Amino acid sequence: MKVDYHLHLEEGPYSLRWLDRTNISLDHFHPIQDEKHTLEWLNKSMERLMLRMQKGAYDPSWIDLYLEEAKRKGLNEVGIVDHLYRFKETRSYFEKYLELSDTDIGRKQRIWLDQVMTESIDDFVLAITEAKKRWKAEGITLRLGIEADYFPGGEEELKELLGEVEWDYVIGSVHYMYGWGFDNPDTQEHFKQYQLLDLYDDFFKVVESAIRSNMFNFVAHLDNLKVFNYRPDENLLLPFYQRIARALVETNTATEINAGLFYRYPVKEMCPSPTFLDVLIKEGVKFTTSSDSHFPDDIGAYIDINTTTLLEKGITEIATFEKRNRIMKPLG
Repeated sequence: MKVDYHLHLEEGPYSLRWLDRTNISLDHFHPIQDEKHTLEWLNKSMERLMLRMQKGAYDPSWIDLYLEEAKRKGLNEVGIVDHLYRFKETRSYFEKYLELSDTDIGRKQRIWLDQVMTESIDDFVLAITEAKKRWKAEGITLRLGIEADYFPGGEEELKELLGEVEWDYVIGSVHYMYGWGFDNPDTQEHFKQYQLLDLYDDFFKVVESAIRSNMFNFVAHLDNLKVFNYRPDENLLLPFYQRIARALVETNTATEINAGLFYRYPVKEMCPSPTFLDVLIKEGVKFTTSSDSHFPDDIGAYIDINTTTLLEKGITEIATFEKRNRIMKPLG
């Protein structure tokens, strides 16, 4: 069983860099035959991109590129999620907990929120629900998930936002500290304002609160605060790792090996780190595997490597999810 339970359909901001990356993805599946960077190639690329944008992120033709790549990479089960902040219905939640004041960081984050919050939960749920049938016909199980940003004290509001949708699973994640989105490249200089060990202490307290809220089927990328390589000596983090491992076991919450930081961010390391992974395994934590893809050509990225890592460390089962229930299946 080979699974990818954490991948996204699309995410702004909608820059020219985003447009270029989208074109690369489309070319992965249907290459334009003209020589690259000729006028003919550019015109065909622009026509294709215009059609892609007109149809939107939830069009079957885009979703099923993920299916095509999943088949190519031999995946058995796939879970598609979107970030909660993608949805207009969640604006009041993020406006309450993010730093959006008339400061440098507040202005940057308000602009960012407006750029990425473009979709509707109902449209997303309908698109994935309909895609499940098409994927099943091709031999791959598709699950409907959501990646929900956790803020201490916001549990009741989050429960309401998750609503009556029959999610197959809900991922808990921490992307913000003190209202600051620490994985945003435009705000990374903010790390310099903190003593790193104190920052990590506070971060892991929030992660532990997310775990102990019992709201999530698994909690994502447990040490993603390292995203831009601001990190203390890892030996100093071992007590935090052990605390997180205990919380996961005591609440029967799973986590993941997430490849996103490895191939998309400066730290170039999986989440969790190899040391953190060993602590989690020793305590008996349950795992799933994730590419954290945001484009269809990246689905399944490094899943083979992380599956092998788990097998070599004696893990023989992988966590899958259906209707908020965890189902352990043979790994490999």
